[in-house]
Amino acid sequence: MPPRYEVILRVDHEADRPALRVDHTGEGVEDLTPLRLAVAQPLCVPRDVAANARAHAGAVRAARSRVVLFPELSLTGYELDAPVVPVDDPRLGPLVEACAETGALALAGAPVAGDHIAMLAVTGGGVTVAYRKMWLGDAEARRFRPGDAPAVLDVDGWRLGLAICKDTGVAAHAARTAALGIDVYAAGVLESASDAAVPGQRAHRVATAHRVWVAAASFAGSTGGGYTEAAGGSAIWTPEGAVYARAGAEPGDLVSATIACERSADG
Repeated sequence: MPPRYEVILRVDHEADRPALRVDHTGEGVEDLTPLRLAVAQPLCVPRDVAANARAHAGAVRAARSRVVLFPELSLTGYELDAPVVPVDDPRLGPLVEACAETGALALAGAPVAGDHIAMLAVTGGGVTVAYRKMWLGDAEARRFRPGDAPAVLDVDGWRLGLAICKDTGVAAHAARTAALGIDVYAAGVLESASDAAVPGQRAHRVATAHRVWVAAASFAGSTGGGYTEAAGGSAIWTPEGAVYARAGAEPGDLVSATIACERSADG
């Protein structure tokens, strides 16, 4: 049976400067309804958007979560020559349907017109481009353009700051995103198995510097760009920088957790 609540989703960009801020003093706060959040690392078939959308849909159903986060370029693999994925691409239909059935918001990775490496926001109502990667690797910059601003999704009152891979290693990115007022820093990433510690190191820095939850969906398996063995290990960290939940290294794994947060009543 479909959920009895309506998907509430708004995208804020830096220019919007929303008034609400996370209160870290512990004084004068009101509780947010806990958020069920999942990080998933489905098996990816290079350039096969239809197959990957079906795998994403399976992960959404298995996660039983309000928000399901996927790795960088999860819908195509890290294939830097893959065609862009339009938001009205019918191949995304199974993922839209899974979100409609479960009431989930899926955050999936894809190349989009521009050219940009992007994070798509998928709900039962359709697909939108939520964020465009701001900090590109050298090989990426040969094709793609950097996004020009941070973005925050407001989901049921929770504010999710968005990031993609290299963004997470740039202190200025986290700072600009946190300045928009966030509860969670949510990233889709790709690292090789030999660099499996990198996402955790970056997550710890962001969490402790800005006192926010951090979620990173990390690619697992093999993909283009020389990533014959990706790290996996998707995880969620507390605002104190501790690992709250972590997946294994294998494709198809996912973890979910219910997180709680307090928000300033007067901003």
